[in-house]
Amino acid sequence: MPRNDVPSSRARWLLAGLVLAAFAALLALRIHHWGGLDQTALFYVGLPATIALLVVFTVRARSAVGIAMAGTTVGLALAGPLLGEGLVCLLVAAPLIYGVVALVAWVATLVLGGGDRSQHALLSVPLLFVLALEGVAGTSLLPRAGTGEGRTVVSAPAENVAAALAAPPEYGAPDALFLRAVPFPRPVSAVGEGLEVGDTRLVRFTPRRTLRSGAEPTPRHMELRIVESEIRGDGGRVVFEVVEDTAFANWMDMRRAEAVWRAEDAGTRLTWSIDYERTYEPSWYFGPIQSYATGLAAEYLAATFGSAALGDS
Repeated sequence: MPRNDVPSSRARWLLAGLVLAAFAALLALRIHHWGGLDQTALFYVGLPATIALLVVFTVRARSAVGIAMAGTTVGLALAGPLLGEGLVCLLVAAPLIYGVVALVAWVATLVLGGGDRSQHALLSVPLLFVLALEGVAGTSLLPRAGTGEGRTVVSAPAENVAAALAAPPEYGAPDALFLRAVPFPRPVSAVGEGLEVGDTRLVRFTPRRTLRSGAEPTPRHMELRIVESEIRGDGGRVVFEVVEDTAFANWMDMRRAEAVWRAEDAGTRLTWSIDYERTYEPSWYFGPIQSYATGLAAEYLAATFGSAALGDS
């Protein structure tokens, strides 16, 4: 073998070894769910950082970042089927993972190069270590609780909006690009009616599908119960408490949803708010994304029931 081919061959073997090790680690994580580590920053920051460091310390500096990015790409492709429902968060986290890999590989290359730049690069190591441990022992840099809101003005009287809220709607595809691009569960149908305390709703979502041979789709649903209700001629407010959730439980802890409507000159203003608790780390990355997604979901509910009040469903 020519001498110039040795580094290239070694890089290929390293990439193959990293992919195999990542596959084994992800498989073990999928089977055992060790402490929910697949929902912590240790998975989304620590694992990519480790891959990047292994590459940097074993291949030529000029090729380290490229090989680390290539290994990450293959690892992400393997991780999707293994993580099952976690594929949603994996897609959302892809920019974070690539960013961590590129940053760590670049910093480690500077450290190995020596000189003043090496000393400055070392300052980032403690910060990365702290960020990678977020969520491992229940720690979170930002509050876990959040609320998403969406509103619309319906060209219909308040009693029409109340009637729409009291009946199960017809769910359509969301307009928001983010909700259409990421494979979140989508509502398909609902049963239950009324706006009195104790009335319930059972919302069915698109089924969960796996890559196992012969596996049947698993139904997903969310059960809600009205715990607060105030109905007036010019508006009202109802609060739905989440009783059971098999649709979003792996991404966030849905707590309750509130619908408030009020008559205005232009019609009736309908506002939906969704209270949830974030279950993924790092908080500085997943926090804003989950808040954004929940806000879009609330806007979807407002638009859906607003259309029902107009008789469009």
